[in-house]
Amino acid sequence: MSDAGPTAVLPRRPLTVGELLDSAVLLLRGQARLLVPLAALLALGEQLLLHPLRTLAGTHPPTYWFNDDRLGWYWLLLAVGAGTEATIIALLGNPAARGAGAALLGRRAGPRELLRPAGARWAATVSLALLAGLVVLMASLFGPAWFVAYGLLGALTPALVVDRLPAPRAPLRALGLAVRSGGRAAGIRLLGYLGWWLIRLGIGLGLFYGLASLDLLDLGDLSWALPVATAAWVAVNAVAYPALACLDAVLHLETRMRTEGLDIRLSRAPAGTPEPVLLAVER
Repeated sequence: MSDAGPTAVLPRRPLTVGELLDSAVLLLRGQARLLVPLAALLALGEQLLLHPLRTLAGTHPPTYWFNDDRLGWYWLLLAVGAGTEATIIALLGNPAARGAGAALLGRRAGPRELLRPAGARWAATVSLALLAGLVVLMASLFGPAWFVAYGLLGALTPALVVDRLPAPRAPLRALGLAVRSGGRAAGIRLLGYLGWWLIRLGIGLGLFYGLASLDLLDLGDLSWALPVATAAWVAVNAVAYPALACLDAVLHLETRMRTEGLDIRLSRAPAGTPEPVLLAVER
């Protein structure tokens, strides 16, 4: 079921960078009951997946800083971590994008609606999310190429669930939108990632070392340091990942308004036009 009523999450006009970031936070606030618990589960799975690689890389919580003797393993750890982040953000992009589409049309989609499998295209979303993770992982092995790969893939899930494109066409659609207007969307996506990376770093390390400064945690005891660090990173990522997914969602729709006149199309659409038809692109 959805909550009806006006919304200020995403105005029907091109937005400034600051307005886009605000819209992403507003969308997250409205969908937090669904997105945050889902992100927490995915973030916990990510921590469990990365643990063996961290052991091979010789890193220790909470910073997991590199060991000079195992730099190759550490590089692989960073690449896999970047890939899992991209996969999780793309998965969360499914409900985030559908929630943003509803917001653009003047209503708020409730958790029950976003969990409903009809029309959600989850199978295709999982496939594209894994593709995004693999591309980012491979690009991360080459260092700076990560920035290019991450910046270009923001519209992958929104192109699937909002634009209603076939899955094989979604990657090209995402690339096309990312490079429009001089790569504006790609740059904003990277800016959002950097901002949330700094927030995650500050809160995650602050929580860990705050407990240590209060003598509530022995930094030398890995039996305590590991679960506490895991809980801290899961907690911050449970907010950061859906926030980034929400940024992708609002950025996608804003880019369509800016470059395709989506806002004009919506204002001229006949009354009673189904929502999927209003937001879908012509195939």
